[in-house]
Amino acid sequence: MKSGQVAFEGESLSLAGERIAVNRGTPALLAAALKTTKTLGAPPPFTYLVGDIGLGHGSLLLYEHLADHLPQANFSTLTFHYLQPIVHWHAKILGAIEIMPERPRLIADAGYMYMAKMSGRASAYDLFTPDVGELAFLADEEAPHPFYTRGFILQEENRVPDLIERAYHHNNTAQNLLVKGRCDYLADRDGVVETVDGPNEEAMEAMGGTGDTLTGIASALIETGMPVGRAAIVAAKVNRLAGSFAKPSPATQVIEIIRQIPQALKQVL
Repeated sequence: MKSGQVAFEGESLSLAGERIAVNRGTPALLAAALKTTKTLGAPPPFTYLVGDIGLGHGSLLLYEHLADHLPQANFSTLTFHYLQPIVHWHAKILGAIEIMPERPRLIADAGYMYMAKMSGRASAYDLFTPDVGELAFLADEEAPHPFYTRGFILQEENRVPDLIERAYHHNNTAQNLLVKGRCDYLADRDGVVETVDGPNEEAMEAMGGTGDTLTGIASALIETGMPVGRAAIVAAKVNRLAGSFAKPSPATQVIEIIRQIPQALKQVL
């Protein structure tokens, strides 16, 4: 397990002496968060990386570490990303968070968001950042795993408001919800609050990592003290604008969008 403040080394990330390529997934989230904090003059994210490739060994190491150390930690924002969904460890992590000196803002995406819903504790989180397919799982009160999301509830872009309402009705989502897609939706328990649908770069739809960058930008903005809902909307606008500035094609890599975050952030703010 590697931990510490993450930094850029050229266009790769550096963490505890290890160089990490930025392509998609957690490195893309981290690079976007780091680019945002650097632009705003905030400290770089403190990061844990465990290199889990799906077998769960790294996830177990991190669960054990966090359960032991979070009660004494002073993190003000915690973002959980790709971790093996193990429900009893999720309960231990939430228990450790509850006795921290101050409760941090909690953000979950990807596998950890699945686990928060599966555990019945989704409402303990301040922000989820699903795409439309992941939203369909949150909206299905009977599905124990995304694989079992029922067919009649599966994602359709024009059904997003209905799926949001259903997810909240069954207490299967966070206090704030940022749904990523052709149109980004910010919602809370009262319904859709705001949408962002431009600039719209068609090439970004199939590009790996752009959802991760959105979560990274939002996490960094929340850490600066910005209210969660506003941070989510600003992040959606910045992510789209950075994509537009990159002039993406099917060959564009996510690092090319991350390079544009400072310019996009300054324009949006």
